[in-house]
Amino acid sequence: MVVFAGQGDPRRSLSLLWRADAPPPARGGPGPKPRLSVDAIVAAAVALADEEGMTALSMRAVGDRLGRTAMALYTYVPGKSELLDLMYDAVHAELPTAYPESESGDWRAALTAWAGEVLEFYVRHPWVLQVSQARPVLGPHEYAGLDTLVTLLRATGLPTGVVRRLVGTLFPYLRGSAQAVADARLAAAATGSSDEEWWAARSAALLELVPDFAERFPAVSGLEAEGPAEPCPGEGAEAVPYPEREARETFRVGLGVLLDGIEAARVGRT
Repeated sequence: MVVFAGQGDPRRSLSLLWRADAPPPARGGPGPKPRLSVDAIVAAAVALADEEGMTALSMRAVGDRLGRTAMALYTYVPGKSELLDLMYDAVHAELPTAYPESESGDWRAALTAWAGEVLEFYVRHPWVLQVSQARPVLGPHEYAGLDTLVTLLRATGLPTGVVRRLVGTLFPYLRGSAQAVADARLAAAATGSSDEEWWAARSAALLELVPDFAERFPAVSGLEAEGPAEPCPGEGAEAVPYPEREARETFRVGLGVLLDGIEAARVGRT
């Protein structure tokens, strides 16, 4: 499922994102119902998407969480399209805007720290990965995150044109890596079988049906014969299920290769 941001009324969406107009007054009601406000509605929507996914998102479902009707929400947020923009931008406020490694001049350590923060951010909010980057939200927190990355990349000394393309390289890489982690976490619950059960059943069937598999696909078979990649460092790594460990290790190694490429580009320009 892919959804596109920026489908609501441009003036109204941007006004809400940047809080450019005075918001409607927060309203309470009889009983213990929470007071309504733009922030309360967005927080409830984010919690809903985090717990149940993007398919569960609707004005009615958010209203139910707040003990209100969908109609009561429209005074604050015109519709689902504008709500999605607000949700997307709001969660980006979680990302740090400064990294100590950058202050010491270690651009590689700073970018490594940044990438780790962004990966965990996406894993916490997997629904964000369903929002296409083809059309940005243009909100303050989204811009703050972008500004942070550009600042870190400028420390490499590479020209502006290259920095621009690196932004377009790193964000998709992080999104793809996070999607792999999110999928690894979801697979067993979504399919009803563990990864061990799934691989055991299909590996046995594949070997029976295609006994010459290794001869037909020697390069792929060679990867398995040479053994697993270097394990991901860190305490408690063994407690993480194997598919997620593999996804995280792939992210770590791939990021290292990308940073090696940045270093090579720097050296080539000196």
